[in-house]
Amino acid sequence: MTEEILGAIKKCFDESNNVILASHIRPDGDAIGSLLGLGLALKNAGKSVQMILVDGVPASFRYLEGSELIVKEPSIEFDTFITVDCADYKRVGKTFEGFRKPDVNIDHHKTNEKFGTLNLIEPEEVATAAILANHLPVWGLKITQSIAAALLTGIITDTLGFRTANTNPSALRLCAMLMETGVNMSDLYMRSLVQKSFPAARYWGAGLSSLEQTDGIVWGTLTLEDRKRSGYGGNDDADLINMISAIHGNKVGMVFVEQSDKHVKISWRALEDGIDVSPIAKQFGGGGHAAAAGADIPGSLEEIQPVVLKATREQLGL
Repeated sequence: MTEEILGAIKKCFDESNNVILASHIRPDGDAIGSLLGLGLALKNAGKSVQMILVDGVPASFRYLEGSELIVKEPSIEFDTFITVDCADYKRVGKTFEGFRKPDVNIDHHKTNEKFGTLNLIEPEEVATAAILANHLPVWGLKITQSIAAALLTGIITDTLGFRTANTNPSALRLCAMLMETGVNMSDLYMRSLVQKSFPAARYWGAGLSSLEQTDGIVWGTLTLEDRKRSGYGGNDDADLINMISAIHGNKVGMVFVEQSDKHVKISWRALEDGIDVSPIAKQFGGGGHAAAAGADIPGSLEEIQPVVLKATREQLGL
């Protein structure tokens, strides 16, 4: 079946002239890396490509070549619509409400709703960028150094620097292949995972000072006021969840991020093998992986937090 889908996607790409390519709101390294990896590869093959992120490219990823080409909304006539790293269609953003369904949907989330005409979903892969790194050559698309840098960024960030439980030998071999294009792995690693801006560090400080733990759950809270005081420009958690995931002695880590549109963004991380947090996220309209999932819930922080904590305890038997 996969071979049939791969062949059908190649035919779609070969016959495309004008392509719209999008990934999810509040983009992470895999969303950006996958978007750039496939987008630049199609451009190099002579296609007219518009890469779209409704929330734009976070400052921390603007070092990637081609990131300046990414726009916030479509503005061209197109014959092909592709999404990458999106578990469900609404994650592409409100800008795409009313669009026809994607011609191609490429993703690695186990909760993917297969909303495309052609769906290449490989949940065993560590990142959507890894799926692309494996299949771009099959589709006749060359992996240049800039494309390899984008794909490596996706793999590095989604594995938290090769620390997630699904990191496997094939993923490491794939990274070695991408490095052979001349990419500086240590530089990518530092830029995508380690370095933080001064406002992001202050934002972390607010989140860390809010930490609580009970019943095997450790969580932090980031308010709109925290964002304002720190000067942090994003609407995400600045990867605070990865710091919380390093706190020993808990089963699940969480971050609640208050949003300006009266929503709350929630991230879950499983801190022990055998725990699957994706059903909890799905319960609240989100999705993700067994070890990492998220949701965006309408309502106030005061209303949502106790409800979500209770549901998390019940779902996991904590």
